[in-house]
Amino acid sequence: MKSSHPQEYKVGPGAYVALAFAAVFFSGLLGGKEWYGVFDFTTLNGAFGKVVSKASLEDGTLTTATSAFRGTGGSGAMDGFLFALGLIPAVMFALGMINVLEHYGALRAARKLLTPLLRPLLGIPGTTGLAMIGSLQSTDVGASLTRNLADEGQITENEKDVFAMFQFSAGAMITNFFSSGAILFTLIAVDGTAAVPTSIGACIAVMFIMKIVGANMMRLIVRFQSNKTPVVTPAEGEA
Repeated sequence: MKSSHPQEYKVGPGAYVALAFAAVFFSGLLGGKEWYGVFDFTTLNGAFGKVVSKASLEDGTLTTATSAFRGTGGSGAMDGFLFALGLIPAVMFALGMINVLEHYGALRAARKLLTPLLRPLLGIPGTTGLAMIGSLQSTDVGASLTRNLADEGQITENEKDVFAMFQFSAGAMITNFFSSGAILFTLIAVDGTAAVPTSIGACIAVMFIMKIVGANMMRLIVRFQSNKTPVVTPAEGEA
């Protein structure tokens, strides 16, 4: 007799190895131009080259300035199209990698390891672990992996809303902070003391805690709305 319950796949050592690789791959820990950069998502995803946006002749010397492939002065739907074009490589690459890692059991290992932590903390399953790690480095990765989880039915609509709120607060926290905000910690006041009287670790901790707070606020809103939604019963004679 066949069981009506879905088959439960065992999580073997290979699945945990795939999960560990995925965590490192999407976290940005191996980013850079060293040889180990080949194991980093952002490094492999690369970047568009520069184009000449301005040229001027000064004292007989031709000086040029470059900008991103989108150029300068763009606006409206045309510039939005080029912006979306820049997202396609990251989204496609992220989805391709997550499918490969899922084949080796990374998502099953994430569900088993992280569900006991994420379920009480945020109300979401452990399968969102890889998307969570990816969202700390790239908003594109987090969004595409979350959409993939929703399409496969691994998270509900309410869980997707809560998880989206977690990602929306301080999006791409690690990448954006270290590429822009971290420079503030190098500033020195006139008397030689640090201009920012705190540490990078404290700032990262505050941002991560507030991401959890924001997600739980959305969690309460979603629960409140669900309780207010009336239960629709089928009319008499309807199937």
